[in-house]
Amino acid sequence: MNDTFLVTGGAGFIGSAVVRHLIQETEATVVTVDALTYAGHRENLAPVADSPRHHFEREDITDAPAMHRLFREHEPDGVLHLAAESHVDRSIDGPAAFVQTNVVGTQVLLEAARTHWEEQGRPDGFRFLHVSTDEVYGELGETGAFTEETPYDPSSPYSASKAGADHLARAWQRTYGLPVLITNCSNNYGPYQHPEKLIPVVIRSALDGAPIPVYGTGENVRDWLYVEDHVRALLRVLREGAVGETYNVGGDCEKQNIAVVRQICALLDERRPEGAPHRDLITFVEDRPGHDWRYAIDASKIETELGWTPRVDFEEGLRRTVDWYAEHRNWVEAVGRDADDGAAAEAG
Repeated sequence: MNDTFLVTGGAGFIGSAVVRHLIQETEATVVTVDALTYAGHRENLAPVADSPRHHFEREDITDAPAMHRLFREHEPDGVLHLAAESHVDRSIDGPAAFVQTNVVGTQVLLEAARTHWEEQGRPDGFRFLHVSTDEVYGELGETGAFTEETPYDPSSPYSASKAGADHLARAWQRTYGLPVLITNCSNNYGPYQHPEKLIPVVIRSALDGAPIPVYGTGENVRDWLYVEDHVRALLRVLREGAVGETYNVGGDCEKQNIAVVRQICALLDERRPEGAPHRDLITFVEDRPGHDWRYAIDASKIETELGWTPRVDFEEGLRRTVDWYAEHRNWVEAVGRDADDGAAAEAG
């Protein structure tokens, strides 16, 4: 594969995993686009920074002239759109930034892609993959799982802004014919995730001997997927998915937040026995507004139609993640300075 791909949000957690995979595992050329806000870091791209096939562009996706310039100069064969504001608590405190980036930014990027696609003669091979979240569906009861047909019912400014972006992506496909595909994924975890998210918060707090803040009773349920499995799913959809279709991506791994926290503490008890038992650091704090109770993904469509299934089970993925954070304390401190140390462990 010698294509050129434009990856927005490519210095973030999932985006940088996509970029590293494309450079290290394929022959593709990658144009990383990132505004380097608090969640995007050049350090995440260090393993591929010197590759002649990797080009970094510090730009904001809401900047229309800049986006049109990138398409003209790099002439990408495909787009993986991952740039987004994604922290629920931050969306509650400041929703305007989420609307600006997630909604307006997506519209700007779609229009720049459409202009490029039309000027190139509407090539059959061009694809625009819009990467979204399961949070657009709202919350589930004790049973059931989100499918691609589940009605949207977002609960937070973050999920509402992503729902709006999803609708725009579908509209550009149906109105203009732009070859758009959409994925909605469950909670990711793994190396390079920003320290404000649940698993990094727990690991960092436990290693520091600090209180581990958990919302409410910690019984909220999430479906977990190792980030490298998500990358594989995105590339499978980009290459083989049907234009105009949506694919839900999940790990078939439902766990209560408190169970995840305790599992991390047990792993750290083995690796850092001097701080054991780390579970004594768990501190329950007031729940946040609109905290969805349960998410679960039915990923049967992508499994049946595209042959994708997750490879890394939660136990192995969590071991890799805990070890990575323990071995990269400098990275954690460098990128975590903007994280709110007083925030509870956020799991979407």
